[in-house]
Amino acid sequence: MNGAKPGEMDIDENLHSRQLAVYGREVMKRMAASSVLISGANGLGVEIAKNVILAGVRAVTVHDKKATKLSDLGSQFYLTEEDVGKNRAEACKDKLQELNTAVAVNASAADLDEAFLKQFQVVVLTDSSLEEAKRVDAYCHANGIAFIRAQARGVFASVFTDFGPNFTVIDVDGEEPHSGIVASISTGNPAMVTCVEDERLEFQDGELVTFGEVVGMDALNAHKPIRIKNCKPHSFQLDLDTSAMGEYQRGGIVTQFKEHKTLKFKPLAAALSEPGEFLMSDYAKFDRPPQLHVGFQALDAFEAEKGHAPRPAHKEDAERVLALARDINAAMPEAARAELNEGVMRALAHCAGGEVNPIAAMFGGVVGQEVVKAVSGKFHPVFQWFYFDSVESLPDLDKLPAEEFAPTGSRYDAHIAVFGRSLQAALAGLNVFLVGAGALGCEFLKNFAMMGIGCANGGAEGGCVTVTDDDTIEKSNLSRQFLFRDWNIGGSKSTVAAEATQRLNPGIRINALQNRVSPETEGVFNDKFWEGLSLVVNALDNVNARLYVDSRCVYFGKALLESGTLGPKCNTQMVIPRLTENYGASRDPPEKQAPMCTVHSFPHNIDHCLTWARSEFEGLLEKGPSEANSYLADPAKYVAAVKHAADAAAREQLEKVVEILVAERAHSFEECIAWARHKFQDYFHSRIAQLVYTFPEDATTSTGAPFWSAPKRFPHALDFEPSDKAHAAFVQAGAILRAEVYGIPRPDWAADAHKVAEVAAKVPVPPFVPKKGVHIETDPKAAQSKGQAPAVPAHGDDEAVIHALVEKLEGARPALKDGYRLAPIQFEKDDDTNFHMDLIAGLANMRARNYSIPEVDKLKAKLIAGRIIPAIATATACATGLVCLELYKAVQAKPVEAYRNTFANLALPLFAMAEPIAPKALKFRDMAWSLWDRWILEGDLTVQQVLDWFEEKGLTAYSISCGAALLYNNIFPKHKERLGKKMSELVVTVAKQEIPEWRRHFDVVVACEDEEGEDLDVPLVSIRFR
Repeated sequence: MNGAKPGEMDIDENLHSRQLAVYGREVMKRMAASSVLISGANGLGVEIAKNVILAGVRAVTVHDKKATKLSDLGSQFYLTEEDVGKNRAEACKDKLQELNTAVAVNASAADLDEAFLKQFQVVVLTDSSLEEAKRVDAYCHANGIAFIRAQARGVFASVFTDFGPNFTVIDVDGEEPHSGIVASISTGNPAMVTCVEDERLEFQDGELVTFGEVVGMDALNAHKPIRIKNCKPHSFQLDLDTSAMGEYQRGGIVTQFKEHKTLKFKPLAAALSEPGEFLMSDYAKFDRPPQLHVGFQALDAFEAEKGHAPRPAHKEDAERVLALARDINAAMPEAARAELNEGVMRALAHCAGGEVNPIAAMFGGVVGQEVVKAVSGKFHPVFQWFYFDSVESLPDLDKLPAEEFAPTGSRYDAHIAVFGRSLQAALAGLNVFLVGAGALGCEFLKNFAMMGIGCANGGAEGGCVTVTDDDTIEKSNLSRQFLFRDWNIGGSKSTVAAEATQRLNPGIRINALQNRVSPETEGVFNDKFWEGLSLVVNALDNVNARLYVDSRCVYFGKALLESGTLGPKCNTQMVIPRLTENYGASRDPPEKQAPMCTVHSFPHNIDHCLTWARSEFEGLLEKGPSEANSYLADPAKYVAAVKHAADAAAREQLEKVVEILVAERAHSFEECIAWARHKFQDYFHSRIAQLVYTFPEDATTSTGAPFWSAPKRFPHALDFEPSDKAHAAFVQAGAILRAEVYGIPRPDWAADAHKVAEVAAKVPVPPFVPKKGVHIETDPKAAQSKGQAPAVPAHGDDEAVIHALVEKLEGARPALKDGYRLAPIQFEKDDDTNFHMDLIAGLANMRARNYSIPEVDKLKAKLIAGRIIPAIATATACATGLVCLELYKAVQAKPVEAYRNTFANLALPLFAMAEPIAPKALKFRDMAWSLWDRWILEGDLTVQQVLDWFEEKGLTAYSISCGAALLYNNIFPKHKERLGKKMSELVVTVAKQEIPEWRRHFDVVVACEDEEGEDLDVPLVSIRFR
């Protein structure tokens, strides 16, 4: 195995739940037994260290022999002005340690000799000469130590990896193995496997699969992995002769078998002249990686020759780098030679001495992920070279004088060396709106502080970063939202993040708000606010919020820089006024939902069981008690409402209230145990027995086909066994939460599941008696089915039943004290002591046992039932670095071909960059418009004046609406009376809209025709009446 062996250790699942969703326990254990050296405490080095420490390795040693310079503060976020002159590694060690106290963080300035190197599983160099890198790599290659060399030079970067002559990748992509439910298997060679058509198969030709639960061809279940071919959406062929395996009868699950992959890495010295295939990022620059392979070697040669990096905007240094590049290229084997682009080489020379934050952030993510791969074998490494550039982010170097890039004696000198003083000043004056202060938000704030955004020194023209987030900090945030610490839990995300950012750069101006950006807060984020913004950066975690911010940016014509992550994947989208389509122009398809009858009566995977379990939890412990509290708050009003409705829904609600407050009201913990025991009997014995009674194993459909055919699984009722740990855990969690609802104290012995189960075993349970006439929904299209209906017809005399239930409730009310209330329980997944996940996992696993579905542990149950989005710090860092490179382009108003939208998957690894799509354009006569346009009419106009304005454009406006109200339509004779009325008056009297004092305009939608009577979509019309 690569790296260290797994050790016996506990993983804090509340802290690392999102990361566990990506890596799994075994990988986390391997990481936690590994020691990493990061040599070079520059901006790139500290970004890598941050991500590796958050990931949770055993130890990180930050190594450096250099003293802090003021210009280091432009990308090394854990250095301050007080650290100038101090060793860079020593100066940042304590702050790095705060990120994760479970990781031993050390600083060193030792020589990189064999005695020092041998203690590490991974060695990363970010600030070394080529000769030192070759020497260190040669030792690592020979001694089973993974080696990475990474360089960040302005808007250019390079990564080289050497994980040794035989490195095993245990999981090349990190995706869950694909699977399918078998419908039939043919006899012969090759055998044809057909699967049920519920879902499209994801198998690819050449993959391996295994089988389970096959009846008839039982030998397949124990067969070694089988190669497949001719994969279709619902079938594939086995590279196997099944002639001697008997006839297929029924059942079967086919699952992808993920093969290990062995990689043979070359050492650095050999890989320089034989680089192999480069990892691409931008196919519009297909020839760029070979050029940069030569260019970076030319920089190394220049530095070895001159003792310093090429100087910015220095023609002689650039020409020398170009000459060295030509010599190196000529000496390369013919197959590895590049066609050198002199402009790119000169840009590389210009950038070589300046480290800028966005590249450090992006490659801190990329290299941090490579470190995790090296110690765990999880995901496919970079093999072996990755070069990247964002030359489009640079200003026009040919048009700017050398003085533009001269140092100013500030913390931003490294950025100025790359981008120039003018662009740095423009960044300082930006007014940026950052929406969200979670994982993405923390990274963005750090990047903004390093880049100097909103950091103007004094004066009224200085910019500002406004950040808003209505959320508070939880423990699970700490594994990737790196500005937060243990002592911040419960605090406001935006406030804490703003304070932490100001410590990184005291010059940044931040306005922290706790408002959700939504239609309800348009009084806070009003017209004046939006109009004063330079651009908007989204750091959100849900689509609806993104769509709303997108709509505001389109309305006010503001650039929106969008990004998101999912596990090791990240994406970025640039929404630039008039140049690109907006975020809402394209949507992902909605997630496929399992039919309700499947979830309630015919589950065939653990997701179905967990969906059901979450629903039952909420019904029993939150919705039911909340309904009872509604009655208790005002019994007369509640009863009157129920009697007025007098339908099945009202009766069902009332039945719940009577059950909770009368029939099954708990008075002692023992009664709560009895309730949990009866729930076990109802859910896992009686309901299943009824289902099997209604549909026996040999039942057939109306067409004569077996009822219990795939994907349905025939169930078996469970009998309660107090010795079964899962049964005991279920009644324990159920009883404890039931007691919490009724405010019943929990006895000390309740902590012992075995003792609770012993009490539960003595609870009398009536034997199951099957009912006739029970309707069990089998139609997948019956979305609102509740699975099993009672034997009594649902359409009975609801009014009479409601009357009887009310009498029961009123009769029991005197026994309830004044002010008596229940304590409804809202599901909270991130507290392992609250028994919420214990109950949900118990519900799901017992149901899975009913249907012979593989059970899951509590962590897996939490990930699925808690709908936890997998998240890791590396992907977040990569996404924000990419966005900030685009931000430079937006500030310079670059043309659309300069921008890039990116999808990246650090697991594969894959980078796919593409130019944004232009917005759809509409034309009429000499006018052209797109979604970015809004026609603004000045003055407090009448309806007739609006019609006349359109008439002048050659358009006939026949309808004007505001919101859902129709202000004018020429087909209604009465509307002629409105022609002379002010539009502002109609908005108030007809549309019933109040126009706030601070708003100077209102919006209307105008429908119109051209001269040929054809409808034409025109922009939104704003009437500025104040």
